[in-house]
Amino acid sequence: MSSLPRASELGLIGCHVCGLVCRDNDMKDAACPRCESPLHRRKHASYVRTWALLIAAFILYIPANFLPIMRTVSVGDVDDNTILSGVIELWVKGSPDLAVIVFTASIVVPMLKFFAMTTLLLSAHRRSGWAQRQRAKLYRLVELIGYWSMLDVFVVALLTALVQFGLLSLVEPLPGVVFFGLTVVLTMLASMSFDPRLIWDSRDTDD
Repeated sequence: MSSLPRASELGLIGCHVCGLVCRDNDMKDAACPRCESPLHRRKHASYVRTWALLIAAFILYIPANFLPIMRTVSVGDVDDNTILSGVIELWVKGSPDLAVIVFTASIVVPMLKFFAMTTLLLSAHRRSGWAQRQRAKLYRLVELIGYWSMLDVFVVALLTALVQFGLLSLVEPLPGVVFFGLTVVLTMLASMSFDPRLIWDSRDTDD
């Protein structure tokens, strides 16, 4: 069974901004006719830039977990909470729904993104033909969940705005939120920098 033709073989090129499929006329400084963004076959230095952003995000994720992310003040009690202790605090104070949201957004989602992007980068570097369709779907999933990665920061901001929340009398954001926010931004930039067309570059195909 012969493989499907590649876009370059059909003389087609996709816009990285709006997704419009255009004719590839081999012209320098070609622009998308719809959004006028520059057209190029591949994202420049995609592999190196994605690795750099992903590693930086992982480094910042460490203090994001160990530094306090919020301070809860109740009657006669002041607690500085990290992400995990904040989840426990929310659960104990009678807010299990918010505890689940914070745990999912701040622990589960970042770890899944680190694992998924590392898998994509390593397989792309090896020019592996393994599960290419599944890896393409994995990349689209990473892009999709990236829009919800700031939920943890939004929850802390919401709790800060609500002076009264159940048994909690006051909530203040702490430096851990900054590191987590930077982690989210860098992982989003990493997924944006990754060129999904690298997935389809197996060893028996040309660049």
